[in-house]
Amino acid sequence: QAEDLALPLGEGRASPRAPVGVVLGEQRARDLGLEQDVPGVHGADRADPSEELTPAGSVSPGFTLRARCRDASGAVLGEGSLPNGQVQWIGDDLPAGVTHEALASIEVTGTFTPRESGEHSFGTRGLGAFTLTVGGETVYDGVQAMGPETDPFEAFFGSPVERAKVTLTAGETVDVSLLHTLDKEFAAPLPAVMFSFVHLGPRRDPDELIAEAVEAARAADTAVVVVATTERVESEGFDRKDLALPGRQDDLVRAVAAVNPNTVVVVNAGSPVELPWREEVAAILLGWFPGQEGGAALADVLTGAEEPGGRLPTTWPVTLADVPVTETTPTGGRLDYTEGVFVGYRAWDRAAAVPAYAFGHGLGYTTWSYDALAAGPGTATVRLTNTGDRAGREVVQVYLAPVDDTVERPARWLAGFASVEAGPGETVEARITLPRRAFEIWDEEKNGWTLVHGGYEVVAARSLTDARLTVTVEI
Repeated sequence: QAEDLALPLGEGRASPRAPVGVVLGEQRARDLGLEQDVPGVHGADRADPSEELTPAGSVSPGFTLRARCRDASGAVLGEGSLPNGQVQWIGDDLPAGVTHEALASIEVTGTFTPRESGEHSFGTRGLGAFTLTVGGETVYDGVQAMGPETDPFEAFFGSPVERAKVTLTAGETVDVSLLHTLDKEFAAPLPAVMFSFVHLGPRRDPDELIAEAVEAARAADTAVVVVATTERVESEGFDRKDLALPGRQDDLVRAVAAVNPNTVVVVNAGSPVELPWREEVAAILLGWFPGQEGGAALADVLTGAEEPGGRLPTTWPVTLADVPVTETTPTGGRLDYTEGVFVGYRAWDRAAAVPAYAFGHGLGYTTWSYDALAAGPGTATVRLTNTGDRAGREVVQVYLAPVDDTVERPARWLAGFASVEAGPGETVEARITLPRRAFEIWDEEKNGWTLVHGGYEVVAARSLTDARLTVTVEI
C-alpha cells in the first residue's frame, strides 16, 4: 500500500499539505470489513518507479524552511515561513513589504533532518540563477535558461531538475539553502515568481520493489495497483513527449497481474496514457486527479459503496502512433490546424486504427438494455431498462450522422446527452435536446451558421463506437 497518493490535486504539479491519500482512504475500506496489509511496498515517491523529485517538505518530512526576499543592494524586503519548497507568488500575492519592482533575489533557508540514511537528491525547478547549498557545501551554482522555442509559461511550470546527490545520515540535521536570483530581462506573461527547492530520498532498486509487490499480490484476494503520471511528463508550459506511464509502472502492473487475476488498476492521470496491459487485468478505474478526498472516494468505488459513473471526454489510443494528430509544436509561433473540422474524437472515424477506449466510454456496476428510440423536432427520447441487480446511473449519448452528405463534415458527432438513474429491473426514459446548431455548419462566405438540409441518422449510444439504436430524421 502507498503512503501517499501521487498527484492528488488539480494537475500534475499540485502538492497539497494534507491530501486524503490511498492509505487514508483505505480506512473507509477497513470500516466496511476489508483487510489490507501489504508489507514492504513504500510511499508514492517509490511506488512510482520513475522516482520524481518533489517540493521539499510537501511529501518529504524533515524540512523547516523560510523565504527571505532582498532587493538589488542586498537589503531585506520581507520574509516568511515556507510550508514546502515551492515559491508561488502571482500578481500581488507577495510577502509584506515586497514588490515585484524591487525584488531581486529570494533565499530559501532552513534545515533538513532525514529519516533515512543514504543518498539524497536535491534540485531546482524554474528559470533563472540558482545556488544550492547542503550541509555548508555548495552543490550547484548555475543558471537554468529559457531556450528560444520555450513556452514562457515553462518559467512557472517547468519540470524539476536534479542538481546533486548528497549522502546523509538519518536523524542528523543539516542546513540547506537555495538562493534564486531573478532574471529581470525575462518578459513574463504576468508578474509572478515561481520556483521550487526539490528533494528525493534514498532510492531502492525497482526490481526489489516490484518483487515485494508481487509477493503481496500473490497472497491477496484482490490487488489494487495505483499508477500515475508525474509533473515531469504532465504539467503546464510544455508538451508531453509520449503517452507512456513514466518509469517501470507498466512492468509493475504486468508482474502483479501475472500472479493475481483479480488485479484492479487505478490510473491517476489528467489525460490519456497508453495501457499496454489493459487486457491482462480485471478492471481499470480512471481516477484523474481526484482532489483531497480522493482516497475516501476511491475506497467507496472499489468496495462498491458507490458506482463509478464517469464517461471519457477524450479518446484513449492503443499507442501514440495511432493518434490522428501527433504534431502540435508551433513553427515560428504558428500552428496550423491541418485537420480542419476533424478535431478530437471526430478524427477517429477516418483513422485506420481502433482506439483502446472511445470517446464517451464508461462502465458502472449494472447493465442496461436500450429498448426504444424516437426522434422529433429538437428532441430524442430513449427508453432503457436497468437489467442488472443493483441501482445504477447511465449516460445516454446521441450522435448525428448525415445520410448523404454534400459538405465536408465528420461521419458523426455528439449532439447531446442525458443521464438517468434506475433501480434493478426499472425502465426509464432519457430526453436529449437536439439543438439546431447540431445540424449547422459554419459558412465562411456568409460569416455565419447555415442549416444543412437532408437526412440524418439519430444514434443512441453508450460511446462513439457503441451504438445501440438508430432512427432517421429529415431536416
